[in-house]
Amino acid sequence: MKKALVAYFSASGVTAKAAKALAQAAGADLYEIKPAIPYTKADLNWTDKTSRSSVEMQDPSSRPALADQTAQIANYDVVFLGFPIWWYVAPTIVNSFLESYDFAGKTIVLFATSGGSGFGKTVASLQGSVSPETKILEGRLLNGKLSDGELKAWVDSLPL
Repeated sequence: MKKALVAYFSASGVTAKAAKALAQAAGADLYEIKPAIPYTKADLNWTDKTSRSSVEMQDPSSRPALADQTAQIANYDVVFLGFPIWWYVAPTIVNSFLESYDFAGKTIVLFATSGGSGFGKTVASLQGSVSPETKILEGRLLNGKLSDGELKAWVDSLPL
């Protein structure tokens, strides 16, 4: 397989666990997307329409600041990009990440964790944050415990 990176944003640790398992199965490097201001439990309360995450998702143009921009994207051909699904799309910090690097000519494979929804309009909401020369593939939800073999089989099945 081409040189791969697993980049992920995880607010509660669920996506981090999936990302680490995927990186091991794919033989990929790992990079955590961190917000400059970490999310608190109150920020993640989706039932509170005034919580930070709710406000960000209600304004798709919001771009939370990143803690750093040290991912060496130029070194990779494929980027597996993981995040929790919030209100049927990726958290806008994922857009912040995509807009901070040049992904032209690269393939981005999405993976996500979700308590109940699928990818929804995630690909469309992220496509505007990368150049037209970037290929974004809707990957799969990585909920629950997936075996190394299952993850390897999925990675091997991708058109990379």
